[in-house]
This record gives sequence, C-alpha cells and structure tokens, in this order.
Amino acid sequence: MPPRKRAAVTAPSTMKELKDTLWKAADKLRGSMDASQYKDVILGLVFLKYVSDAFDERRQQLEAELRADGLDDEDVASLIDDRDEYTGSTVFWVPDEARWEYLAQNAKGIQETTETEGSTPGELINRAMIALMSENEGLKGTLPTIFNSDSVDQRRLGELLDLLNDTRFTGEGARKARDLLGEVYEYFLEKFARAEGKRGGEFYTPAGVVRVLVEVLEPYNGRVYDPACGSGGMFVQAEKFIEHHGGNPTDIAVYGQELNERTWRMAKMNLAIHGISANLADRWGDTFAQDKHPDLLADYVMANPPFNIKDWARREDDKRWKFGVPPAGNANYGWIQHIISKLAEKGSAGVVMANGTMSSNSGGEGEIRARLVESDLVSCMVALPTQLFRSTGIPVCVWFFAKDKSAGAKGSIDRRGEVLFIDARNLGYMVDRAERALSDDDIAKIADTFHAWRGTESAKGEYADEPGFCYSATLAEIKEADYALTPGRYVGAAPLEDDGEPIEEKIARLTKELYEQFDESARLQAVVREQLGRVG
Repeated sequence: MPPRKRAAVTAPSTMKELKDTLWKAADKLRGSMDASQYKDVILGLVFLKYVSDAFDERRQQLEAELRADGLDDEDVASLIDDRDEYTGSTVFWVPDEARWEYLAQNAKGIQETTETEGSTPGELINRAMIALMSENEGLKGTLPTIFNSDSVDQRRLGELLDLLNDTRFTGEGARKARDLLGEVYEYFLEKFARAEGKRGGEFYTPAGVVRVLVEVLEPYNGRVYDPACGSGGMFVQAEKFIEHHGGNPTDIAVYGQELNERTWRMAKMNLAIHGISANLADRWGDTFAQDKHPDLLADYVMANPPFNIKDWARREDDKRWKFGVPPAGNANYGWIQHIISKLAEKGSAGVVMANGTMSSNSGGEGEIRARLVESDLVSCMVALPTQLFRSTGIPVCVWFFAKDKSAGAKGSIDRRGEVLFIDARNLGYMVDRAERALSDDDIAKIADTFHAWRGTESAKGEYADEPGFCYSATLAEIKEADYALTPGRYVGAAPLEDDGEPIEEKIARLTKELYEQFDESARLQAVVREQLGRVG
C-alpha cells in the first residue's frame, strides 16, 4: 500500500501551535549561527510568511466578493490583481516571486540547467525581500537580505521553509491575521532577548513594564514618541490599550528613533505586522547626536532608554539642557531632559530609569533633579521590583512627568506642587529563578492609584495615602529630603498585622526562646570542643 500523502494544512494554526512550530524553526538554525543572526533570519521569514498569507486571504475574499456581484471568470481575472484592493485593506502587495507558494515549491533551491540559472533557497528569499521592499513604500530599507550569507546553512534553511509551510497566519473568526502574527512576533522578541542575555535588553522591554507606562499615561489620542524605541514595544502596547478600551488606534500618530540598525529594522517589521503607521525616520541614528524629529512636540513620551551610558554624544551648549548640563560620564539626565524638551503644552511622559537617578548627586545630577522638582514637572515616581529585566540586575524605577498638573482634561484634581510616590518593590511574582514579572493585578494597582490621585475619568475611587505603598508629597517635603525622589523615603512602612498577643506576653515568650537558644548554642559548642579534643 503506497504511503499516504500529507494533507495540505489550510486551517489556521492555534496560538500554541504557532509558537511551538516557530520555536522549533529557530532551533533548526541555532547550531549554525549565534542568537542575533538567527533572530534576523527567523523574524524575517515569519514576516514574509505573514505578508504572503494575508495577501492570499485577501485574494480569496476579493474573488468571493467579485463572484457575489455576478462577475464571470474573465472579469474576476482582470480585477483580482487590482493593487488598490489590497493596499486599501492594509494588506501589502506581494509580487509573484515573493509569494510563499513559490518559495515553498523551491524550498531546496532551483537546480541549474542549460536553460535555467540555479538559485539557493537563500538567494530566492533575498529576492523575495527585495521585491517586497520595491513594491511597498512602507517596507523600504526594512527587510533583511542575509539569507544567502556563508553563516546560513542552506539545507537547514530549506527545512525551515518546509516547517513554516505548515503554519498559516490567516484570520481565525474575528481574530485578524496580524493579531496572530503580532503575538507570535512579540513572543519571539522575548525569547530572543532571553537568548541574547544582556544584549537582548537593547531591543526588548518586558511587556509588564511597558504596560505600567501605558496604563498610567492612557495615550488615547495625539502624538506618541519614543526616542529609544527598540523593537517598537511601547507603540504596540499603546495600540492594544486603545483597542481594549474601545478606541481607534488611528487616533494616535507614532514617532520614534532607534540607534541600532538591526533593531530599527525589527521595529519597522513589528509595527508593520500590527498595522501601525509610524514615523521611525528615514534611517536609524543617535538621538543625542542627531534628533530625527527636531520639531516634534509630543502629547505622550514613553521610553526605556539605555541606563548609565558613559560614552555618549554630549555637547555642553545643547539647548535641551534647560535644567543643567548632564555629566559626561552618564547620559541618564540627558535622556530625561531630551524627553521633557519633546513634551507639548499639556504633554506627559513615562521613562524607565535606573534607581540611582532618584538620589544621585554626582556630576551635578542632584542640582538638575532639584530644578525639575521645583519646575513642578515630576508627576509620579514608581519604584519597581527587582529582577524584571533578565538583561540587567540594575534596580529600576519609572519617572512620570507632566507639563500641566492642574485640574483639567487629564485629571479633575489639581496636583500642582505635589508628587505621587509609589513603592511597588513588593509586587510581582517569580517566573523562574532569574526573572520576575508583574501580574495584571499588580499593573492595575499601580495605575489605579495614579488615576485616583489625579482624578482621571478612569479613576475607580478616591485617593488615600497607603503606608508602605503610596504617598502624595508636597514640594516642601521633597526639598526637606534634599530632593531625593526614592519612594521608600516617603511612603513609610506598612503597618504590622496585630496577632492578638499582648505585648508583655510576647516579650516574655521571645525572651524565653532566646535564652533557650543560648543554652542550645552552649551545649553544641561543648560537643564540638569534645569531638575536636578526640581528633587531636
């Protein structure tokens, strides 16, 4: 009996199947290249597969629509390649040589003949990427073309094409294709960030940390900016937040800048997958050396810039240093002042920073911080738990800034002259021995506290100081603390639970236990001495 042919996979994959299949795909190349290389190969191929699947799905929908209108085969054939029917539905136009069906048929490459020039799988994929970029303005300069390099095993690449051929990124009911791939892409960014360790932190901020910024700031509309955008996670979470709350993601305009070329390309792909139209500038670049958005004034800035950079493009006469020139050996207060310089009249910002920024006095940082406080720009300080970042052991916090803390559209309670301090160091749960994560409840507790304090429309109750967790301090109190902004200085200690035991009885019991421990220690010391004497 002849072997059965494997049936073609047409049904959409479940999320678990997608993730499992794609991580197996990554493993196929793990042995022949390092994490950063196979990250580019895998994410590039996943993107190509998504683009082609979404194109095929739209093509099928379009054919069904045309036939429902009573058109015959000839009319359908003449209209089904109308590019506007695809781009108008936010689907990229995919030329023949970039369609997955063609690549899958030639997963082992094309053999050279007297009439045909041979091609490796890598050459075919490179051509597909180039064709996609030439046909879609938004993808220009974005996609990787490294698939035929010496470090890429062509046999394994062909196996990878076969494996991906069984994975479909098409809609599943109301779930859009890009939602499926967007989740897979984010999953891979996290996986690769872990694989690359410290370097992974250059392009990936843990989703829980990003959500703290988004949930507090509530960027429903306006211009959103990230001066160190990595792979675009801030923008993706902002879009998810808006959709979750019934808003329209097109109500925000996204601007970003990224220093690393490969990370910039990842961000462009990530945002394209999520259908986010973004201005990440014409190319990558150093925000300090050349601000790619010099005239931008943003309604929201969300950022996780690299901490404690010692070698950075610093000019003492930079107009951004309105509160003092940052020290040459640390860019932290350079980032803070750059971000403040980008805020519109009613703008607000959330910035992840190393804990040292809250109290450091070296290099004039204390004076800069004092001026920021006295200018009433600091809205809220949040101390986060340790081990949220696998890539660094540095404890982190979030600075929230607001150009206007008076009662108005962003809050019904006038908080001028006050700063909210939140000590969230005890929140979170351990994912494994090395990494902690924030739960939905943890994120909600932080955000709800801020919104109650500010009196926003989303506030769920009235604000009250909570010993050990939150405290609203006046500028006078902060000045008295020498402008240190560490939440622990202000929130105090959480009250101890009363166990019902009278204090006199507790002291007597504990004293008795202590004496018993002393006696036991003396007994054990005597035994050890005796044993040592025998050995001697």
